[in-house]
Amino acid sequence: MNIRHVLAGLAIVPVLSVPAAAHASTAAGPGVLPQKTHFDLQAHRGGLGMTTEESLEGFAKALRLGVTTLEMDTQVTKDQKVVVNHDRQISAQKCRDTAPVTPGDPMYPYVGKYIKDLTLAQIKTMDCGYQQLPGFPEQEVVSGFRMVELKDVLNLVKSHNAKQVTLNIETKVEAGAPEQTAPRELFVRRVYEEIHSSGIERQVTIQSFDWGALMAMHRLAPSWPLVALTNYDFLQVGQPGASPWLGGIDADDFGGDFVRAAASIPGVTALSPVYGFPQNGTISDPGFRFYVDPAMVASAHARGLKVIPWTCDDPATIEALMDMGIDGIITDYPNRVRDIMAARGMRLPKPYNH
Repeated sequence: MNIRHVLAGLAIVPVLSVPAAAHASTAAGPGVLPQKTHFDLQAHRGGLGMTTEESLEGFAKALRLGVTTLEMDTQVTKDQKVVVNHDRQISAQKCRDTAPVTPGDPMYPYVGKYIKDLTLAQIKTMDCGYQQLPGFPEQEVVSGFRMVELKDVLNLVKSHNAKQVTLNIETKVEAGAPEQTAPRELFVRRVYEEIHSSGIERQVTIQSFDWGALMAMHRLAPSWPLVALTNYDFLQVGQPGASPWLGGIDADDFGGDFVRAAASIPGVTALSPVYGFPQNGTISDPGFRFYVDPAMVASAHARGLKVIPWTCDDPATIEALMDMGIDGIITDYPNRVRDIMAARGMRLPKPYNH
């Protein structure tokens, strides 16, 4: 049973028997009631506003800070290794070449190549901690960082004995250009195998913009919680036929309603929409508008689904989303969100020191 239903049930119990936590939270209003006891603070790519993205150092720093969830991306290499990286194509802004893995390697230079065309050994030659990511002046650079495998992050969480932390793992299948990533079935199977062999699969959720990948994962692991991502454009509302991103679902069959469409996927327990337009905008910007609204949140909650928007860093905008009753937030700055949570008297995630 979800905590919203539990707390709703408490309302009919005599006042003296209501737990203090539920009692204290009524001041925030019914829309934000569950946030007092559980709000999913997700460190986007380990908290890239704080540390070089998707580095073990970044994930470890987020664990020490205290987050609910480590959010990360996966890609699959030519030799079928699962690496933790957002970009399907090696970014020159984030990585630089050092030397070919073997003299005269025809794939060298590696920067600019697709991960699915490179071996793990080729990828490991690149320095992906050579500069601070532009636009993130607080980011601590992990000098000489080499891209890590998914099993490395799983092992990090195990080594910290961080049993209350969730790993929200994205399968970055590029449904709109499938030739640019490993084939969907292979991609999903390899991610499944790495998680399944880790011993902490109960701490994992799987997210994807490619709903076909979610369906494929559900077939392999029916008990794993799935998260449906969207940036709205991928829904292709009002366009003929089904979007390649929705695994055969046509959003128009659901009146273009993201919640109803995503709720039809077996195993989906949460929705992660872009929080607004433009996707890096703030509530104070002229022309900014929220995609998430109270009606979306209410519709999701009525179906037993959580709403955890991505990726918001502006405190005032985050607070406005909290006031709509969201269940969590994906953010580059988990430290900022912890401060907001503390100021609102919300329960803070447990910090884990190694």
